[in-house]
Amino acid sequence: MAAQKLQADSLQHLLKSEKKDTVKVRLMWQMADAINLFNPDSAINLSQQAYFLAKEINYVEGESRSIAAMAIAFTKIGNYPRALELYIQRLQLEEKRNIPRNLASVLMDIGTVHVLQEEYNKALEYYRDADSVIEQNNVEYMKYYILLNLGDVYNRLDNSDSSFKYFNKSLVRARELQDTDLIASSMTGLGHSYRKLGNYDESFINYRAAIIGLQAANDDEILCEATLGLANLFQQLKKNDSTVYYAYQSLAIARKDNFLSAELEAASFLTNHYKINNNVDSAFVYVKKEQELNDSINSKSRIRQSQIIATNEQLRQLEIEENKKAAAKERHQQLQLLFIGIFIPGFFVLTLLLSRIKMHVRIIKVMGILSLLILFEYLTLLLHPYVLELTNHTPVFEIFIFVAIAAIIIPAHHRIEHWLIEKLTNRKNARPDKEIRLKTIKLKMKDPSA
Repeated sequence: MAAQKLQADSLQHLLKSEKKDTVKVRLMWQMADAINLFNPDSAINLSQQAYFLAKEINYVEGESRSIAAMAIAFTKIGNYPRALELYIQRLQLEEKRNIPRNLASVLMDIGTVHVLQEEYNKALEYYRDADSVIEQNNVEYMKYYILLNLGDVYNRLDNSDSSFKYFNKSLVRARELQDTDLIASSMTGLGHSYRKLGNYDESFINYRAAIIGLQAANDDEILCEATLGLANLFQQLKKNDSTVYYAYQSLAIARKDNFLSAELEAASFLTNHYKINNNVDSAFVYVKKEQELNDSINSKSRIRQSQIIATNEQLRQLEIEENKKAAAKERHQQLQLLFIGIFIPGFFVLTLLLSRIKMHVRIIKVMGILSLLILFEYLTLLLHPYVLELTNHTPVFEIFIFVAIAAIIIPAHHRIEHWLIEKLTNRKNARPDKEIRLKTIKLKMKDPSA
């Protein structure tokens, strides 16, 4: 956590002096990622600001990454429905792009939220989709994580054959990466699978190796899982002393790191263990411990619900403010279009009026061309948003439609331009010819011989 705070401070310093909007967006989502563990509310606020700015400057990667940072923060405070909404929003965005890494990432994130909501079959669907994208596009760095997640969800579904297959594949991948923490995580999963398959010797070997690796990597969260898994194994082997020893270890680690759910799981295990062995006094102690933990979790849950309500209101206010800005911008654009719409006929009328006074023909021609150019560019400007909406921002269709529009507009432009200039110049040239004829008549009257 200390390292994340230092990283956040460094990013904030860079953000204050940054001028380029795309870099600002990137710094904001990175900062949100850095602080979501210890300050998820601020992470939500910051990532939403990054999202609004990215949308304003049409920076799609910034939109996608900002949504992801926001969803992670909502997951941290336990607002899984809102996190899921955001991940679905990101999925819809990524489905229009061709970035396999991003698509696989959001599919896996959606699966993880379903796991947290204990919707394991739904999680499996998204993990399989992510696995398909990763394999088809050879997204190397995500191969380990999808294998581990598939192993985990199959283990939760008590499909031990499948969980063993994926945990084993993840172990092979982790050894290729030579990452102690990843190796130990995979071996924890294999310990579960071997235990459920009845291969207790292999289960013990994997649990013991995992515990050593997790201690070396300081991964206390998975260490709680591994020690409790070993306690379960010893319970099945009816080795009571070892059962209690490893269950206590899991409980102590969870208590030290304030992993309430893991602490409750260990306390529940010990309660059941002592009940099975008719140790009423010890069972009663852990029943009380369970009640305390449940109260604490429920209290935290109520606080979390309060945080969710407060955060939702904060987001609503930010959205209102952003909508006001968008409405002001839209009004500004509409006023500009209205001004152009008034200016075009005004400029055209001015051209006609100037054609009636003594002025060089070239100036009239230039003004005639300018008035028509402004008119046709204005029409293109008006049509552009409708074309984008019609084609759903598909470049190929946009090109075809604009080529078709150009095929109509350009010849019409040339014809009208030729007609207008001819009319204006004919009118302009009409007076000089008349004056010449009058002068000629006067000369003839003065000189009959002429």
